[in-house]
Amino acid sequence: MKNKLLIIGASGHGKVVADIALRMNKWESIAFLDDDESIKLSMGIEVIGTSSDVFTHIDEYEIFVGIGNNSTRQRIHEMLETVGASIPVLIHPNAVIGNQVDVGCGTAVMAGSIVNCCTKIGKSCIINTGSSIDHDNCIEDFVHISPGAHLAGTVKVGQGSWLGIGSVVSNDINIASGCKVGAGSVVVKDIKETGTYLGVPARRV
Repeated sequence: MKNKLLIIGASGHGKVVADIALRMNKWESIAFLDDDESIKLSMGIEVIGTSSDVFTHIDEYEIFVGIGNNSTRQRIHEMLETVGASIPVLIHPNAVIGNQVDVGCGTAVMAGSIVNCCTKIGKSCIINTGSSIDHDNCIEDFVHISPGAHLAGTVKVGQGSWLGIGSVVSNDINIASGCKVGAGSVVVKDIKETGTYLGVPARRV
């Protein structure tokens, strides 16, 4: 394991990622890369270059993509995997992780979130503040579970989907890849087509 961490993205999500990393107390030093060259410091942490500079740091740093947009995060994460970067998992000390939970590389599990037993979370996901994921869920790669979202047991969320703030998913539900579920929406039946879903119950719009 490398003792330095490099975070791509120094804005909102990147700051939260950095806060998790600091609280994990695992790395001797942390730095950012960001394409906004006017940003020199974030969270008191130095920005040492832009995202295109990442290749010069592969051997020295573990590298984490701190970008909220699912498709952008996926593109950069897959590039890092291709070049053999070391990509950690970041779990806030105040998150609750059950037994037999599998969390993929590049995923951030944030403060106050709960992931119950026998759940599998893919790579480069965001399990955001105060969300809950119950038993036997399958969260595929590059998913964003927003703050305060709640998933009951045996839910499957397809790759690249986004569940908005305060959304609720009933048990035994499958959600297709590439979907957006709006804030406060309640999913009570399978979502089989990619699209945007809003309301109580959630309907495609």
